This record gives sequence, structure tokens and C-alpha cells, in this order.
Amino acid sequence: MKIAIGSDHAGFDLKEKVKAILHKLGHQVIDFGTSGKESVDYPDYGLKVAKSVASHEVDRGVAICWTGNGMTIAANKVRGIRATLALNKDMAYYARLHNDSNVLTMSQKYTPDGEVEEIVKTWLETSFEGGRHERRVKKIGDAENC
Repeated sequence: MKIAIGSDHAGFDLKEKVKAILHKLGHQVIDFGTSGKESVDYPDYGLKVAKSVASHEVDRGVAICWTGNGMTIAANKVRGIRATLALNKDMAYYARLHNDSNVLTMSQKYTPDGEVEEIVKTWLETSFEGGRHERRVKKIGDAENC
């Protein structure tokens, strides 16, 4: 799978860890930055990740900041994006199973270090269940046309 990744300065360390996990799992990674801990604006990086997913340049995206909230808000401004914050494996599972999440947002502050790989693997390996959830996801997509 081809996966975009990006973070602000406050998510940089977790971005580097997630990037290594993605490579280890055999995925191709496009890193939109940032490249260090100097202060930057999170929307710049979250929007790059989201736009690359929406344009089908990549299959999915991961966007990381201090709490994950800013990246979730920014990414969800892009038409066709369903960015979901996962602080644990269970949240990652349901983000894919019920919401067909195409951008995973993560929190450097609140994500337990020992759970990062399981969160990422679960999000990547879980398929969208469809069924009754398809109708709900479609309603979200329809709202983008309002």
C-alpha cells in the first residue's frame, strides 16, 4: 500500500516511529514533513496528506500532531476524506470497520508508546464492513455537497 504521512513539530517523533513501522510492514511511504522540531503550522501538513489521499496519489494517509485534534479537523476539510483519531487499537479498528477511515490521525501526547504499532497495523488491516455503515458513510459524503 502507498501511504502518505505528515506531522507538525509536536508530532515529529511519533511520525518518525510510524514511518519506520510502515516501512517494516512493507508499505511505500510518502513523507510530507515536517523534517524536525522547529515550530510549524499543523494544517500545512495535514492538508498535504489529505489532498494526496483525495487525489488518489496514495491509498491512505497518517497525520500526527500533539493531540491529534488539529490534524483531524484540518484533514476533514478536504472533500472525500474521513480522518479519524485513534488513541488505541479499538478506536483504529472501528474507524475502519464502521467509518471507512482513509486518514488515520494520531496524538504524540496521548498515544501509549507500546501501542503505536498495534494501532497502525489494526487500522491498515481492517476492512470496511459496509452494510448499514455504507448508508451512514454516504450521508457524510453527501454533506460535502451542502
